Amino acid sequence: MIRRLLLVLALTLFGSKLATAATASVVVTNLNLRAGPSTQFPVVTVLPAGGRVLTNGCLADYSWCDVSFGTYRGWVAARYIQVVYQGTPVIITPAVAPRLSVAVVQFSQAYWTRYYSAYPWYGRWGVYAPYYAPPPPPPAGTTVNRSGSCANGSCSGTTTVTGPAGYSATRSLSGSCANGVCNGTRTVTGPAGYSATRSRSCSSGDRSCSVTRSGPRGGSYSGTRTFNP
Repeated sequence: MIRRLLLVLALTLFGSKLATAATASVVVTNLNLRAGPSTQFPVVTVLPAGGRVLTNGCLADYSWCDVSFGTYRGWVAARYIQVVYQGTPVIITPAVAPRLSVAVVQFSQAYWTRYYSAYPWYGRWGVYAPYYAPPPPPPAGTTVNRSGSCANGSCSGTTTVTGPAGYSATRSLSGSCANGVCNGTRTVTGPAGYSATRSRSCSSGDRSCSVTRSGPRGGSYSGTRTFNP
């Protein structure tokens, strides 16, 4: 509880001194700051646990965010940074990002040129570029509606996508974080009513996630992955 209150206080005080164009965030574990939104990009520097960063924006799916740390600029996996929302430290998700005015940004060669021309791996853009594929825009006539909330360490959200022909698919998310362990379930329901789920439990201690996937016909798969952020 004391650690959580200190995190809220740090974010609040830090955020009060910043321009609204960026969001004050805190790193929750020692974390590689990378030159692009993938673990395949080179490491710019290592961010310390508890380090304060500015979140300049995130990819459209909020999986990776563009952050500033002192004189450094780069990308981190969104699940390893937290912001304060309604008095609670939370990760940036589609449910809370609009309320925090987090911009949606893309990665490009112009970004690479602007920030990394002095690094030894700068000339290898052609090697690293394939690791980033921006999501394609939705077809004309597609509408996307999102809603969600976060409080007391728990978050939930719903995204409904309606295509030009009027058919809809819904993705619902729910999860909670406490004591370095985060649990979440994602359910996707297609226009015909069939559903698939993914349940994931992640631990910051060993940086591992246990995942169970269930398909619309009852099949399932379980596995464990470890991450090098």
